[in-house]
Amino acid sequence: MRRFKALFVVAVCGLFLSACGNLGSSSGTSSTTTSKGTQLTGQAASGDYQSVIKNGRYVTSKARGVNVSQNDNQYNLKSFESGLLTVSKKVYSPSKYVFEEGQYLTTNTVQNWLGRKSKSNPTGLNPVNNGKTGANTRNPIYLQQMEEQDYMKENGKKLSLSGITIGLGLNSVDYYEKTKFGATYETHISNAEIKQQGEKIANQVLARLRKKAALKNVPITIALYKQAATDSLVGGSFFSYSVNKAGSTSVGSWKAISEKSYVYPTTSSSASVGNSNDESSFENFKTQIQNYFPNLSGVTAQAHYTDKQLSGMNVNITTQFYSETEIISFTQYLQQAAQKYLPSGAPIDITVKSSEGVQSFLSRDTGDKKFTSHVFDSY
Repeated sequence: MRRFKALFVVAVCGLFLSACGNLGSSSGTSSTTTSKGTQLTGQAASGDYQSVIKNGRYVTSKARGVNVSQNDNQYNLKSFESGLLTVSKKVYSPSKYVFEEGQYLTTNTVQNWLGRKSKSNPTGLNPVNNGKTGANTRNPIYLQQMEEQDYMKENGKKLSLSGITIGLGLNSVDYYEKTKFGATYETHISNAEIKQQGEKIANQVLARLRKKAALKNVPITIALYKQAATDSLVGGSFFSYSVNKAGSTSVGSWKAISEKSYVYPTTSSSASVGNSNDESSFENFKTQIQNYFPNLSGVTAQAHYTDKQLSGMNVNITTQFYSETEIISFTQYLQQAAQKYLPSGAPIDITVKSSEGVQSFLSRDTGDKKFTSHVFDSY
């Protein structure tokens, strides 16, 4: 039930730390005390980071809340945060590093950097407003969100900053108004332009970070993320990252990331599919449960692929029934149907909800054969 616990204590441990919700679990290490007033949460599982607690409180980001207020698609926000953690694990092993939310970029700094460059905002990383309103003639907003993650190492009873990761969320579509409170228009940004602008902005960010005394001599990883359109039912994905050695002031090289998310069932014959076998498996699962329980408002899945292989699936089921016995029976049936029809070998979460909230939750971790489940009491 590690994944289940993580979802419902995310407000305590931060969105980045998958499975950090089971602190104190018998399957993980216990918390440890470092310097005065600082504690580590302990690891719930070998693939998770320990995180920092200072004076009895979880250490939150100094730029907390900036991304939420500037991103209308919550799928983008969630996949950006979880994907950035995955990138960090490629560079900073959870067995050697401790996670702490960003402490060097403040809310004011991030807000200014996400703005357009102007006389009143000389540090803006987005281009100046050229005064044009045509979709192909105006200067679009390229950089939409930014996130910092800090990685520490234990040195005796002290923690020292040993690396940071910066995520840059780049628009594939920039939405704008020609007049205040008027109609919304769109500027579509090509993949080539996203890549070019992202790499340009990354160089500026790296140079600025090096001016901070604490960041002059630590490795800095920068990852580029292509945001999905606002009306997309899946989030965007990271497409490249760069690991920059201590002291470097310009990005040396980029490593490609092959990630993509899809919605099942597809809405048209022309819609792209991650894997036709996975989609067929989901369709069989959907048909089976709808035949058994007809009072379902919708059954959809978000499938995530890494290097063209299924790396995770989130299934959302919306019901119209409220009886607790119905929910229990349905959840029991879902365990059997999911094990039989859904793709094997990848972690899968299934959330059953109605207009009143979540009714039950099922999950299967990588390598597991059976799904675990929990039915929420109605009282």
